[in-house]
Amino acid sequence: MSDDEPAKLKPFPRFETDEEAERFVDEADLSEYDFSGFRPVRFELRRKDRQISIRLPEDMLAAVKERARKRDIPYQRFIREAIERALAEPTR
Repeated sequence: MSDDEPAKLKPFPRFETDEEAERFVDEADLSEYDFSGFRPVRFELRRKDRQISIRLPEDMLAAVKERARKRDIPYQRFIREAIERALAEPTR
């Protein structure tokens, strides 16, 4: 391979345990791996100390669950994120 060609990146391995992942991060040169398939993850660290009950039309709940499934997140988190986005908008 010439100096003009970019190095081929290695596929990112799968891990069975947190310990395996930690060891990999400690020891590997991460610049050699292809992270293009990764997507951002948002951790929910705040405690959820209140529970609510809400009635929705069945088709709306089905659509919410489908959107959440496509993002690979629980549908309750999808609803919380939608509420957070609405609250972040300037008030009119």
